Amino acid sequence: MLTSAKPQCDILVEMLKLHGVHEAVISPGSRCTPLIIALTQCSEIATTVIVDERSAAFIAVGKASISERPVVLVCTSGTAVLNYAPAVAEAYYRHMPLIIVSADRPLEWIDQDDSQTLQQFEALNNYVKRSYDLADNCNTKMRQWYANRIINDAIIMCKSPQPGPVHINMQFDNPLNTSAESTAYKWNQRSITTCTPEQRLSDSDADKLMYEISQADSVLIIGGFHNPDNELLKSLEKIADVFPNISVMCETVANMPSHKFIHDIDATVSAVPKDRLKELYPEIVITFGGALVSRMIKQFIRESNRSRHWHVSISDTTVDCFLHLERHIRMSANGFFKQVANISKRDIINTATPAYGEIWKDISLRSRDMHCEFLKKSQWTTLKAAHCIFSMIPNGWALQLSNGTAVRYAQLFPSMQVSRSDCNRGVSGIDGCTSTAIGASSVLKTTTLLVSGDMSAMYDMGAFAAPCITPQFKMVVLCNNGGEIFRFIESTRSLPQLDKCFAVSDRKYPVEKIAETFGFKIFLASSHEELKQEFLNMCAENNQPAILCVYTDGDTSADALRNYLSLKLDC
Repeated sequence: MLTSAKPQCDILVEMLKLHGVHEAVISPGSRCTPLIIALTQCSEIATTVIVDERSAAFIAVGKASISERPVVLVCTSGTAVLNYAPAVAEAYYRHMPLIIVSADRPLEWIDQDDSQTLQQFEALNNYVKRSYDLADNCNTKMRQWYANRIINDAIIMCKSPQPGPVHINMQFDNPLNTSAESTAYKWNQRSITTCTPEQRLSDSDADKLMYEISQADSVLIIGGFHNPDNELLKSLEKIADVFPNISVMCETVANMPSHKFIHDIDATVSAVPKDRLKELYPEIVITFGGALVSRMIKQFIRESNRSRHWHVSISDTTVDCFLHLERHIRMSANGFFKQVANISKRDIINTATPAYGEIWKDISLRSRDMHCEFLKKSQWTTLKAAHCIFSMIPNGWALQLSNGTAVRYAQLFPSMQVSRSDCNRGVSGIDGCTSTAIGASSVLKTTTLLVSGDMSAMYDMGAFAAPCITPQFKMVVLCNNGGEIFRFIESTRSLPQLDKCFAVSDRKYPVEKIAETFGFKIFLASSHEELKQEFLNMCAENNQPAILCVYTDGDTSADALRNYLSLKLDC
């Protein structure tokens, strides 16, 4: 096989293949020429070429989030690798496996006022699990052994024990464009593997924790963002059935769809009068998954004067989001809740009446009725549009959500029958939401729908130039004159600078021109009836990717959302 004449590139590609890495997102550049030659000559690794490194990195995040396998990112020297930073940070906090490979000038030229000679090694150090640096000279057996060793280490580190990004910085001297037949180096065939034992609580720890759970009068399980996991779902459903003292709340992006759980968390919690909320403080709170979207549930638990927080994750970080952390249970959510679910019914001593789980279910159902009545009488707003959109998504579609109000609207309604829901909640930035959705769509075999705010969509317009967009990618843009969240939150909604500096309402999102430029079919809706019809038309479009633009008034929509979340049940 013809490949780069740089042995380290040959070793890199061979190791990627042996470790089961089959996707690479590359951006053009001269210094990364040896890497591009090696990767594109390898039929086992699919390459996607994205000019803008910012978009390229988020597309890689989207691909990795679906495949749950490492995706390689390749860029040239200079500021290119710095453009990866937002997506790498997202991958780090979302535990996405990325292998960042940056081409660099030889070490002796760094900081010597030559072109593209900045400090690249460890440039991403705060957001990667480990950084590596490879010198250009890789012609001796020991240099090749070293390259093999650190590339093996990087891929292993990327995949386990908890996935995350790693950075390999590779120095290249001229010539860059020479090719050679792949040589059977001793070290380009050695793949190092690891064995990870099954995670399980010891008998003594299990007895202690299970006793505490069974004795507590109220236990609240809360799921943050998580990949779909059918075994975990079944364990949680069994727990919800068997334990009367447990209520399970799972956010939309927790991907745990079940009628046994509460998914419309903000709508449910906000509907409880403040004096009654104090009666619902749980004795034990158990969280799993990533950072929570719901500010309501965070505030509720933080104000509790009795709650003890257990966090289940294999992360090294001590996460004390509620200010009440008592235990960090360092194992997978699947492993932990499987053990909890296996407690027999006769072992559950607590028979609190009325049962904590049933109390929350009753509140959720009554809250849903109250909010439905509100929506029936509501004028045309983003809230009403969002309710319509989420209720019409066909079964089995994949849902992607931009940050801002889009992901928060998804939290207000019951579980949707989608195959999965995802959002960049690792660091919750609006940058890269469209690119991430496009990357995810390129891996999924089902239709992907991105619901985005207009400000998020405008921020990531470069994503529409990606070559991996197919007719299975569809997008709804909530056009409400800029960032609606700034009209909603207390810190900005009354500022005189609101329209100019926060919502940026003077910059209209040029959706029709974008659609025309990049080959999207465009649909427009400015009323409830138009939305119902145009959404169906968008669903039926099979020849082009499609954008549905939904126009609402930002100020009216923010007021409606505030009123919706101010409704209280008569408890």
